[in-house]
Amino acid sequence: MQNSDARIVSLIGTGHFLSHFYVLCLAPLFITWRGEFEVSYAMLGLSVALMSGTTAVLQTPVGFLVDKYGARPFLVGGTLLMALSISAMGMVTDYWMILALAVLSGIGNSVIHPADYAILAGSIRKEFMGRAFALHTFTGNLGFALAPPVIALLMPWLGWRGTLVTVGLLGLPVVAGILWQSRILHDQAKPRDAKPAAARELLFSKPILLFFGFFLFSAMVGAGLQSFLITVLGQLWGTPVEIASFALTGYMMGATGGTLIGGWVTDKTKSNLLLFVLGLTLFCMVALLSLGLVPMPYAAMPFVALAAGLAMGASRTPRDVMLKDACPPGEIGKVFGFVSSGLPLGGAITPVPLGLLIDFGLPWLVLPVIAGFLAMSLFCAGSARGASRQAMVAAE
Repeated sequence: MQNSDARIVSLIGTGHFLSHFYVLCLAPLFITWRGEFEVSYAMLGLSVALMSGTTAVLQTPVGFLVDKYGARPFLVGGTLLMALSISAMGMVTDYWMILALAVLSGIGNSVIHPADYAILAGSIRKEFMGRAFALHTFTGNLGFALAPPVIALLMPWLGWRGTLVTVGLLGLPVVAGILWQSRILHDQAKPRDAKPAAARELLFSKPILLFFGFFLFSAMVGAGLQSFLITVLGQLWGTPVEIASFALTGYMMGATGGTLIGGWVTDKTKSNLLLFVLGLTLFCMVALLSLGLVPMPYAAMPFVALAAGLAMGASRTPRDVMLKDACPPGEIGKVFGFVSSGLPLGGAITPVPLGLLIDFGLPWLVLPVIAGFLAMSLFCAGSARGASRQAMVAAE
């Protein structure tokens, strides 16, 4: 890794870490807030829903702005808005203020994916691109993982108000670092003869819509497992909660660490990315189906889940690189903004129908349905890659 690559990945990755950290830093405060503001759990959940929903809705229009005006000012502004919004939550006097600030934080968060990928695509050496994308994903997952324990550790010392002010202010040195090193952060070059109409049509082209489906179904898999793997293993096999929890932790650890493996392999096998993704996804399907259909010792379950997570995580980086390769030069902000909106959408639409399967006494169907989501992601991946190649040939 060259020094410039390391600095770029560190700056972008730290901002990505904070964006994910801030999304999950509210949930550990719900019990305290319920007593402080006398609101229902539904209202408490609304704070997270508003933050995530705002991000999902605004990612695509922000992507257009990133491509038109450049990513750096939006990255600085978005990170600063996230940080100040979280800090301001520590000084509110009424719960409606938290909801308003959650929307503002969501606006700031909507910048991260389109700006990050635009800068990575324009700044990182081609031979290191896979590992850069992998580290970007890894830092985001790390933010999700560390938010609850960090908030829980700080609250006894600082109280919930001091905790939010403190973690919010952590964004200020990140913003300062981006400003200080802004000379090494470049956007992807845009052809001088690019047509505005082509940019609007791009998002509704067959390859990009298929990539959207790829991201959507991948997110549905993760949301389904996070929500119900513990419950399903308990109902199917009488698995103790401790063992089932280890299985879920194993999957999550594998999915996080697997991104780094996928990044290294992506840089070494650029011509076979689709085959790599297909093989990993099929392996993940088999592992998940075995958890739901094959009796096995309790001690084996965490290791099977870990293997499934490693395969799932390793497939994410080639997925992202394939999408980058499908983007016309200078259009990566809007494309990643649009396609990445499939991630929160997948997380939103999955838990309820899978929960209904369990309510109707069909827990044995949950993991096969999740495996079906993986199969649909496979179809989208293969079709998207083929459609992208056809479009490139037609453009030549």
